[in-house]
Amino acid sequence: MAGKRVLLIDDDISIVELVKQYLLRDGYNVIIAYEKDKALRSLREGHPDLIVLSLISTGIDGAGIYRTLRTEYDIPVIILATDTTEKTLLKDFKLGTRDYVIKTASPRELAAKVRIVLRRPPENSAENIPEQIQRGKLTVDFLKHEVVLFDKSISLTPVEFSILSVLVKEPARIFKRAELIEIVSIHDHEVSDRTIDAHITNLRRKLETDADSVQYIKTIYGAGYKFGDL
Repeated sequence: MAGKRVLLIDDDISIVELVKQYLLRDGYNVIIAYEKDKALRSLREGHPDLIVLSLISTGIDGAGIYRTLRTEYDIPVIILATDTTEKTLLKDFKLGTRDYVIKTASPRELAAKVRIVLRRPPENSAENIPEQIQRGKLTVDFLKHEVVLFDKSISLTPVEFSILSVLVKEPARIFKRAELIEIVSIHDHEVSDRTIDAHITNLRRKLETDADSVQYIKTIYGAGYKFGDL
């Protein structure tokens, strides 16, 4: 992904400069906008591949910029959120965003999210994932961050939901532990093979009940994990 252009839109200079250094280290070209006019000009002239946008900033009008992006541009956006409450995040998802990072998160976490988003197919790609996927009796709703099994809501942690989402979107693919580590690193600062195995164990405990003999997450020995063949 080296050479990709990332546009940072935020009026917090200290945060922007720190994030910039991490993205430059990963080989990205970084464009910075501290106010709305510069942001809109950079959109037109800078041709960014991805945008990191602070939704709530004094001089930015992040919500207004976001609506412009959704109506006039086809560019992936990572929202810098300032509130982790369910109400705020649901509001953001209704705007259409699939990705957010809490503003107080480390630059390392944001850089990991940038790598993940830039590897996705474009929004208009035939490979694009729908808002909801159903596999057998299991339904994963990506907009609401909800998992339903046999008509019963299953409570998952953000890490567990991220792992399940990745597996369910590409059920034929075997994911190496290293790939899952990069995904989980958005939530956890220190992640190892043991951490991934622990999250998989917890997921299985929640999904594979006594009344359900289906194996939703399979271990492919020597390779990694994949979604079960339902």
